[in-house]
Amino acid sequence: MLTRRSTLGLIAAAPAIGLSATFPARAAEPRIYNHGGVAIDGSDAVAYFNQSRPVAGRPDYTVEWMGATWQFENDDNRHMFASDPERYAPAFGGYCAFAASRGYLAPTMPEAWTVFNDRLYLNANLRARELWLAELPDVIAAGEANWPAILG
Repeated sequence: MLTRRSTLGLIAAAPAIGLSATFPARAAEPRIYNHGGVAIDGSDAVAYFNQSRPVAGRPDYTVEWMGATWQFENDDNRHMFASDPERYAPAFGGYCAFAASRGYLAPTMPEAWTVFNDRLYLNANLRARELWLAELPDVIAAGEANWPAILG
């Protein structure tokens, strides 16, 4: 069964494998990638920095920021994020950094991540991450040039 996430993942992978598609216009996307209001699939954004790995957040440690609920593994991480969300929030609102560099949006998965120059970047899948890493730092500049206009 195709879910919204898997469908968007296929769309994200399409340019990387030479496919293209045209989609009808849609309403603007939220500034922060979220599902059901929970940012970045419930991952703890701070854990990427202090544990060097994706960690699932818990619904009892949350912060409301930029229209989404951010979850954290513990109160220390929740407090760190709350005191400086711009430091810990992923670039491009948590949408796929590779897709942003190409001018479109794609959801992300917690395992496809990179901290580069003290900034968190997420990608749609491990292949997108690999392609993104191969083009550093140009892909960051391209994504920044496209952001936030690609939100629609």
